[in-house]
Amino acid sequence: MLITVSGPPGSGKSTNAAGLAERLGVEHVSGGDIFREMAAERDMTPVEFNEFAEEDPRFDHKLDGRLREIAATRDELVLESRLAGWLAADHADFRFWFDAPIAVRAERIAEREAKPVDRARAETERREDSERKRYRELYDIDIDDLSIYDAAYNTARWGPERFLDVLVATVDAHDPDDDEGKTPIEGVSYDF
Repeated sequence: MLITVSGPPGSGKSTNAAGLAERLGVEHVSGGDIFREMAAERDMTPVEFNEFAEEDPRFDHKLDGRLREIAATRDELVLESRLAGWLAADHADFRFWFDAPIAVRAERIAEREAKPVDRARAETERREDSERKRYRELYDIDIDDLSIYDAAYNTARWGPERFLDVLVATVDAHDPDDDEGKTPIEGVSYDF
C-alpha cells in the first residue's frame, strides 16, 4: 500500500508519517529531509533555499521528479512531502493532509529548530508563500485545494500516540476495493 502524507511546515507530517510507517511495518521516505539536505549542500536555510528555488526551477523539478519516481516504483511505503498527494496521484492508495493552526506549527518549528517562536512563524509564513507561488507557477497546483485527499486532519487536536491510533484506524478502515474504477482526479497529469 502506498500512503502519502502532505501538509504545511510544522503540521506533523514527518513525525506522524514516520510513526505510521513504523506501525504499518513499511518504508518511510521524507521529501522534507531531501529538501533540507539540498539546502544544506548550498549552505542555505530551508527558507533561503525556497526563495532561491523560485528563481531556478531545476531544484523543484529534481526533488519532485525523484519523489514521483519513488511513488511509481515502490510499494509498502509512506511518502511524505508537501506535494506527495499530487506526486503520487496515479499510484497512491490513500492520501492524507495534515494541518494545524499557524501558532501551533510555529511553536513546533521553534522547538525543533531551537529558535524564537516569532522568528519561526515569520520564516514559516515566508516559506509557505514561496511554496504556494512556486507550485502554482511550476505545476498549476493550488496547494490549498484539498479535494484530492482522502482525509484531512488538524493535528493539534490529538497527542502524538492518539493521533497515530487515528491514522492506523483510518488506514485499516480503508477498503481498496471501494476505489476500483474510480479515478480521484481524472485527467490530472503533472510533469514533475
